[in-house]
Amino acid sequence: MSQPRNGGIAGLVAAYTAARLGLLAAVTAILVLTGVPLLVALLVAVVVSLALSFVLFRGMRARLGAAIAESRSRRRAERARLRASLRGDQPDGT
Repeated sequence: MSQPRNGGIAGLVAAYTAARLGLLAAVTAILVLTGVPLLVALLVAVVVSLALSFVLFRGMRARLGAAIAESRSRRRAERARLRASLRGDQPDGT
């Protein structure tokens, strides 16, 4: 599996955030166009878009979670190698 760059994770976060905000704007616009006052439409849209985003953006959330988990494990391994090096231990397998 290729290692995602930190920019890759930032790109996934940006895309997920943009999708969530876009959904919020779309639901708000639909409610306002149906005659709901703006503030009420915005409050309802926050709740509705939260629920919809769990269903609609499941794949994006899974990719983001996998990228974060991979980055975390890579950093954990690098931290362990650094600590071993600072202790004077020989690295495993090299």
